[in-house]
Amino acid sequence: MGEESVDDLFQRAAEHAVRFRDSISAGPQKPRVSYHASLEEFREALPERGDAGLGVIDALVAKAEPGLHAMTGPRFFGWVIGGSHPVGVAADWLTSAWGQNTGNHHATPAAAAAEAVAGNWLLDLLDLPRESSIGFVTGATVANFVCLAAARGNVLRNAGWDVEGQGLFGAAPITVLIGDDAHATVFSALQFLGLGHDRVVRVKTDEAGRIVVSDFADAAGKVSGPCIAILQAGQINTGAFDDFDRIIPIARDIGAWVHVDGAFGLWARACPQRSGLAKGIDGADSWATDGHKWLQTPYDCGYAIVRDEEAHRRAMTTAASYLPPSFEGERDPSHFVPELSRRARGFATWAMIKHLGRDGIAAMVERHCRVANAMAERLRSEQGIAVLNDVVLNQFLVRFGVKHPDDEADRLTQRTIERIQTDGVCFCGGAIWRGRKVMRLSVIAWLTDDVAGNVAADAIIAAWRAVLRESDGPIQA
Repeated sequence: MGEESVDDLFQRAAEHAVRFRDSISAGPQKPRVSYHASLEEFREALPERGDAGLGVIDALVAKAEPGLHAMTGPRFFGWVIGGSHPVGVAADWLTSAWGQNTGNHHATPAAAAAEAVAGNWLLDLLDLPRESSIGFVTGATVANFVCLAAARGNVLRNAGWDVEGQGLFGAAPITVLIGDDAHATVFSALQFLGLGHDRVVRVKTDEAGRIVVSDFADAAGKVSGPCIAILQAGQINTGAFDDFDRIIPIARDIGAWVHVDGAFGLWARACPQRSGLAKGIDGADSWATDGHKWLQTPYDCGYAIVRDEEAHRRAMTTAASYLPPSFEGERDPSHFVPELSRRARGFATWAMIKHLGRDGIAAMVERHCRVANAMAERLRSEQGIAVLNDVVLNQFLVRFGVKHPDDEADRLTQRTIERIQTDGVCFCGGAIWRGRKVMRLSVIAWLTDDVAGNVAADAIIAAWRAVLRESDGPIQA
């Protein structure tokens, strides 16, 4: 196998990483090869003998890099993916090197302490109830799961049932009120918790995906028994926010636990110019958000925030005779997440907040919202292109060929998306919105600035014009 020094191995990995990051802006904003090509590149028989470490690292880079997406680049607008800021990456490298399993505060005092302090910083940044507890999880999917587990336990306990001890067999049914345009991961969390993704009461939403308050009130008026209401901060397609000031009091009147899925939108609370979008959100009982989106931590990092710490602990604590107890003034990280063995995510979170500070985070959020608005205005000015939503945050939807019949506009939109992805100047993805094909853009990578937005808008318009030229027949914009 060969035994290289730690210095040599870490140095080689760092050299590859620096080279990759230095070239990310200039290169195509897409993978160079497909999944199937990557699979063939990696495919080989199980090695009988091990290889030298430096060779393994070099081989990994050679095989992986052609199939890597430019998710850390300035013109990546697909999905809602932060750019893994170098400070967070450096802290995450140290996390890997330190090899701390953040199972409890006695085993990893520094990791637990970093989480405790970073958690308090997060509550301050997001202006949420300071008594809330936080679980450092993989992302918003698991954050929603954790928060809804606490919600499930609390509403059933109020109905006289111990779900943590007795399970759901024999428990009163829980009504879940949720908007029609809630994110798919929330439905997944409900499925994992035995509440079912189809047993929910879906409440009508408006043209931007916001819950219609009158419809929510009507649905709430029919509830009898335990209830969980799930609201949204930042609709995945439009960036829209539910009306928390009006909806939360309605939910309170029926004794519902209110949970907010704020995977990226909750960060509007950290930006004075955008915080009004989330007015009243602090009246909820739990909130889910991501660090690897607007805080720009590396993957994976998310936060499950619960106002009632005891409900949070009841839902998540793992107990065993070999695990040390917690005493007054101590925070055991494993009491707030479903994992006993896990990465020390608090280090990268602490590092990113320490590096950017309150002002830096606010400025970044506002810059991305400004760039999104500018890009949308540039695209609106081009004949045949429509932006389908008010750009209140960093998300917007685009449709091409809007003067054509719907089916033809669907075809033109799909062809334009494909052309943009082939050109590789920027990356945008497709989606279905209100039954029709659209292109969705999310401006959230730390490198993205006004210049990157202008370059991307020009590339999108150029792709649209090329599609028109290449279309069969005399198609008008």
